[in-house]
Amino acid sequence: MTLATDITPTAQGKVRDLYDLGEQLLFVASDRISAFDYVLPSEIPYKGEVLTRLSLFWFRQLADLVPNHCVSADIACLPEPFTAYANELAGRFMLVKKARMFPVECIARGYLAGSGLKEYEASGTVCGIELPQGLTNSSRLVPPLYTPSSKAELGSHDENISYEQTVERLGEQDAAALRRLSLALYARARDIADARGLIIADTKFEFGRVGTGSTAQILLADEVLTPDSSRFWPKDGYTPGREQPSYDKQFVRDWLTANWDRTAEPDMPPPLPPSVVEQTSRKYVQAYEMLTNERFIPAADLL
Repeated sequence: MTLATDITPTAQGKVRDLYDLGEQLLFVASDRISAFDYVLPSEIPYKGEVLTRLSLFWFRQLADLVPNHCVSADIACLPEPFTAYANELAGRFMLVKKARMFPVECIARGYLAGSGLKEYEASGTVCGIELPQGLTNSSRLVPPLYTPSSKAELGSHDENISYEQTVERLGEQDAAALRRLSLALYARARDIADARGLIIADTKFEFGRVGTGSTAQILLADEVLTPDSSRFWPKDGYTPGREQPSYDKQFVRDWLTANWDRTAEPDMPPPLPPSVVEQTSRKYVQAYEMLTNERFIPAADLL
């Protein structure tokens, strides 16, 4: 989504556009979708709204564990010149505190899936952590694992790093705090989702710091527990030993794996078929509705 040619984002990620407002940032979640470190040419209707509104839901659920960076998502708080685009921004923006972001992504894994499964099948480890023999696809991990990764620049690959490497980069106190917070947040979210019929197989958190000295504070930042940053499986019918149906972008990854030769030239991903776009949008909306116990109504219909 482009607001206007005269309003240029200060920074642009795979999904979000960031605007520097001085003391705050304006986060705008687009309907872009990425996979395998590429931004796809197809957009997913309502995706930006789901990411924003679900993050706001989780910020409320987790606020007693750690403060977050959100200041407001009320269109009445939009500053000039963004007020002219209130209808386009409704439901997909947050005004947030500026934070000094930690250069790590904090991943909590409660089940064996994705890259963790591939590593386990090859070496019996996940991110270098040795696991018991006999685990299989989608096995529950008890206790959940904390597996940080480096935060890569746009277009580059994140790399798994050990906890000891995070200590080298951040210092013992901050590294321990991020591990503790990540596992506590995952445990809280896992229990909430479980009561609502969903399994959170794994998820990614990002943290930043505001203030200095005695006023310094770690904040939960970016998006939280969305279909972009998590694997959501239906609890009903969960069966270890096979792939699980999901309410996240794994559906898109699977289609690309089956229909795109990433070794061929040109190596840009193809557009998604309309049916895949529609089903992906529906999965994102279903995740929102199951987790929040609320019907998803597009913001445009609420104005």
